[in-house]
Amino acid sequence: MSDEARKPFPVSWDQFHRDARALAWRLSGAGPFEAMVAVTRGGLVPAAIVAREIGIRVIDTLCVSSYSHTSQVSEPQVLKGISDAVARLGGGTGKGLLVVEDLVDTGKTARIVRDLVPQAHIAAVYAKPMGRPLVDTFITEVSQDTWIFFPWDTGLSYLPPIKDGAA
Repeated sequence: MSDEARKPFPVSWDQFHRDARALAWRLSGAGPFEAMVAVTRGGLVPAAIVAREIGIRVIDTLCVSSYSHTSQVSEPQVLKGISDAVARLGGGTGKGLLVVEDLVDTGKTARIVRDLVPQAHIAAVYAKPMGRPLVDTFITEVSQDTWIFFPWDTGLSYLPPIKDGAA
């Protein structure tokens, strides 16, 4: 997607923390969860917040590369899989496993998760229409042409008014 076609959606640390806690609130009745998988890198921050709020201590990572710093890559690549101990949960189905992401976009990463642990509960803070059917729980839906600027990707700087051509 070209820069001109993107709708910027900047998210502050405060807003992201509120949204991640809202996700934890929704998930609090969805368990019980024996373990969590954070999809890296974006899922690390919400996973820490959700784990604290609902009391999950066993946390693993699934390392998937699906974005450069400014765009989505064509096919996600698994850099590190889920540990054997966590993958064996629910008899290898993922039952009792919570998978946390910051954003489900096209759903390609979520499809990888579903293939690995089909009965895991997939949760994302933000969801776009193409990926939304693949997650079980999310907080905020944004349009497919939205580019979310997460707080760990930004710094404080001047933003010109919309009337001056700022998006």
